[in-house]
Amino acid sequence: MRIVGARAMSSVLPGGHKGMTDRDPALEPFDALIGTWGTEATHPEFDGVVPGVVTYEWLEGRRFVILRSRHEHELFPDAVCVIGPRETGDGLVMEYFDSRGVRRTYDTSLEDGVLRIWREAPGFDQRLAAAIHPDAFEAVYQLATIPGEWKDDLKVIYRRRA
Repeated sequence: MRIVGARAMSSVLPGGHKGMTDRDPALEPFDALIGTWGTEATHPEFDGVVPGVVTYEWLEGRRFVILRSRHEHELFPDAVCVIGPRETGDGLVMEYFDSRGVRRTYDTSLEDGVLRIWREAPGFDQRLAAAIHPDAFEAVYQLATIPGEWKDDLKVIYRRRA
């Protein structure tokens, strides 16, 4: 089979959309997360610690990071996320999908060793800031049902497995 008239994908598409040939340099720090992490999750509305596993991996081409999480309790949803550049504009987003059928879009960054994830949604603002260390780190997700009134929500301890 012969391809006639083939050309490389453009990095800028009509309407200002980003193409697929350039890797966003903001993704480079995510190398620190690539691998498998054992987790211990706690929540203010749940007694006990729920173990789980989170993996971070590059999608082939290293232009997106895939995050998969599994938890050993039905009240803690399993999820898959895709981290990459916005379709338009600057910065990174994390597209989140979970076993309850929930889909959310978060802003995200990993700068100076600090992972940040945040989202503004009326009555359900969320944020996280976690200092990443090579073998372990702790993440405390916060929730604000009233703007500016942040409360700790989900706490997860991550320990590198591989």
